[in-house]
Amino acid sequence: MSIPLVTGVLLADDHPIVRHGLRDLLDAEADFAVRAEVGEGAAAVERALADDIDLAVLDVSMPRMTGLEAARQLSTRRPTLRVLMLSMHENEQFLFEALRAGASGYVLKTAADRDLVQACRATMRGETFLYAGAVTKLVRDHLESARADETHEILTPRELEVLKLVAESHTSDEIAELLVISRKTVDRHRANILEKLGMRNRVDLTRYAIRRGLIAP
Repeated sequence: MSIPLVTGVLLADDHPIVRHGLRDLLDAEADFAVRAEVGEGAAAVERALADDIDLAVLDVSMPRMTGLEAARQLSTRRPTLRVLMLSMHENEQFLFEALRAGASGYVLKTAADRDLVQACRATMRGETFLYAGAVTKLVRDHLESARADETHEILTPRELEVLKLVAESHTSDEIAELLVISRKTVDRHRANILEKLGMRNRVDLTRYAIRRGLIAP
């Protein structure tokens, strides 16, 4: 998709003061023109289907239809439209739901005066824009996941089996019966697991197993 010389923007937010502030920010830029404003999600979907709209900026929380649902509908009904999500909430769940719904970015209203124009330009280039805290969280999650993968490599397949059963509150005798090994072997596996993971007891192991998805919380 080529970037138009002037990007036509739809602003969707149920607070007129917020919309006016966003309009002032974008209309001050030569490459953006706010073509329409609406106050609820259903109207946002209908207006965003028009050819003069290249980018829809949607508030997460709106009456009649949320911005997330509007984004989902628009990604299906007009896949070439760029969508940017706007929210008061620094909320990881909203962020990931917005990206899954087809949004190209997520801007906090509290930082809109700093981030909105940059986010709109990134979105029109086909890039993803995330607020600073979200980037930090994604990097942290990636590093934790990488460390978890390394830890999984440290544990043998049998030790992972024992770890899962320990975390599910099975006794050593029950684990021995389930895995058809001796109680002594179970205790040796448990000691090895604790040493390798640098943990002290069953509670630590259970928390670890939940974090790594070995058992349901």
